[in-house]
Amino acid sequence: MLLVTGASGQLGSLIHSRLVDLGLDPLAGTREPTRFGALGRAMDFDDETSLDFTGVETLVLISAGYAEDDVVIARHDRVISAAEKFGVGHVIYTSLTVAGDHLAFALAHRWTERRLQESTVSWTILRNGLYAELFGQLAIPADGIISAPFGDGSLAAVAREDLADVAAAVASNPSLHQNAVYELAGAQAITAADLAKEIGAVYEPGSLSATRASLDAGGLLPFQPPMLVSIFSAVAAGFLGSTQTDLEKLLSHEPRNILAIAAKAAQW
Repeated sequence: MLLVTGASGQLGSLIHSRLVDLGLDPLAGTREPTRFGALGRAMDFDDETSLDFTGVETLVLISAGYAEDDVVIARHDRVISAAEKFGVGHVIYTSLTVAGDHLAFALAHRWTERRLQESTVSWTILRNGLYAELFGQLAIPADGIISAPFGDGSLAAVAREDLADVAAAVASNPSLHQNAVYELAGAQAITAADLAKEIGAVYEPGSLSATRASLDAGGLLPFQPPMLVSIFSAVAAGFLGSTQTDLEKLLSHEPRNILAIAAKAAQW
């Protein structure tokens, strides 16, 4: 039996849908189980009693990274502990590329990788690159000008759908990927200037300090501005442009056009 956590989320829903298409009838772990009919399972990482993995052989653990590090670590620890308790055979975790160590949200990913590697279950770690969709959303123009402070740096972004395809392929035959770590950066790197040209905008990058001030005033949760600023900073500094990746060998098709995907997300 397969179970996908976070099945109501953007990545989790895609992975679950692909596994359904493969005829594997995966369970959907979510706070909104009714969306999935008979496949839905009520699940909340903050409620240990909801983490019932009875009969689950393969667990796709979607990172619960929408919180401070201590909260995310506690959530992931509960899930892995429950997987050990219920005898889950294999856990597939959606992590972050090694280049992402420069990002403010990397710590909880690395902690979870270590926790899995020291656990009693078999595992696969999918180190996902940043989404092309996110790159576009962070670069939405105002009055035709992209001011996001990406500098001249490039990002080896990945289509969320490609990452879902990889996760589904691994989950459908986990024995082929036992205790493997895959780097899933994009096969192509794009810049904010590329994006501006694609959508007919002008690229005039602002400063990190101005961007942080804008984010701080935008009603975000306290942990969110540092996370977002770290993305701008890491791209601008040239840390996220490497296209060395396992993506193409795990996909059954050519990677999707990330510039087109980012452009769609950035349309104003």
